[in-house]
Amino acid sequence: MIDTNIFENRTAAYYTLGCKLNFSETSTIGKELASHGIRKARNGEEADICVINTCSVTELADKKCRQLIRRIHKLHPKAFVVVTGCYAQLKPDEALKIEGVDLVLGHAQKAGIIDFLHKSEIPRIITSPTSEMKVFIPSCSAGDRTRYFLKVQDGCDYFCSYCTVPFARGRSRNGKISDLVAQAEKVAEEGGKEIVLTGVNTGDFGKTTQETFLDLLRALDQVEGIARYRISSIEPNLVTDEIIDFVASGKRFAPHFHIPLQSGSDDVLRLMRRRYDTALFHHKIEKIKTLLPDAFIGVDVIVGTRGETDAYFEESLAFLQSLPVSQLHVFSYSERPGTHALTISSVVSPQTKHQRSRQLLELSNQKWTAFYEAQTGKTEKVLFEHSRKGKNMVGFTGNYIRTVAPYHSALVNRLTNVRLTGWNNEKNAITVSFTE
Repeated sequence: MIDTNIFENRTAAYYTLGCKLNFSETSTIGKELASHGIRKARNGEEADICVINTCSVTELADKKCRQLIRRIHKLHPKAFVVVTGCYAQLKPDEALKIEGVDLVLGHAQKAGIIDFLHKSEIPRIITSPTSEMKVFIPSCSAGDRTRYFLKVQDGCDYFCSYCTVPFARGRSRNGKISDLVAQAEKVAEEGGKEIVLTGVNTGDFGKTTQETFLDLLRALDQVEGIARYRISSIEPNLVTDEIIDFVASGKRFAPHFHIPLQSGSDDVLRLMRRRYDTALFHHKIEKIKTLLPDAFIGVDVIVGTRGETDAYFEESLAFLQSLPVSQLHVFSYSERPGTHALTISSVVSPQTKHQRSRQLLELSNQKWTAFYEAQTGKTEKVLFEHSRKGKNMVGFTGNYIRTVAPYHSALVNRLTNVRLTGWNNEKNAITVSFTE
């Protein structure tokens, strides 16, 4: 156990599970500890402090959290282990029982972790009810890539029948546009070229500041030095036609959308308590493809939710087959304590969930492959990421085509004109030739 009152020459290791928002918040925790003299532990170095930022979106996520905590304790047996994030918020007692855990912090406490490390005597579990989570805690991170992740919103008011996120993150809240623009300007000063806008329900931005998500996009589009923005995920009913129009006409927003569908059956959408139907979703995809025919569109889908009959799944599959989307992110439904879905009597077997998941993953691969092949031969701008010398460097086009090229230090973090030439050997990226 370390003396938590002395930080000089101390080291910390950081581990994150879950969404991009979690990664952004872990980075902010790291910056806070670094400002107090706590250095990030090097690879293979035993750390004095371990911070584990967790996820709890499914039972599998909970299992991964438990496994990670145990593994980290074995790697850093003398470290002061702090567990925070959604798993810590929802199941603090369970988290504390895992061997090696010294402190469990809820979402409202994670930003003030240094205050708890300062104290020699503190409760081992410190959380707040979600009803008290009313303050937006800003976060912006670069991680190990050239992309930055800017948190613009937190919490959710939707309470979909299968989801525990509102119980873990609290109600919807957001930062001020002026503050977020200032953060983007700082990224530009640091040399950052691309920013991903993150949040729990990103499109719900503005609830606490009487602003709109479209207002935010317009303001960020004016920040000089940022070459490209991406919207990490946005609900179908919140992707307004005006937002699509703006992305199509703006200077800096990438033709890249991530829109959760969850099911292509209207009956299942009602069971899920989603706020749209398939007709609205189809309209959004059609409008995007009309204005931005080369846009990459990723879609979240859940299989095996309670009440999803064979007929409903076949209806969902047919709807997904009809959509000109680029990739499916497939999740198997997981029972979550306290959710309304548990009141639905019809349960789908694990075998059926697995079978349905495999069908959708196969469809996703077909759509992803077709999208990549349709882009071959085109000229695009790629932002290349860091790579070890002698290795291929990876970069992404605006419409999220993953490309590879021989490492060249002068091209890292620089928008470069390339021609997309064809598949690499692993068939997981596109090779390029340089046009400048």
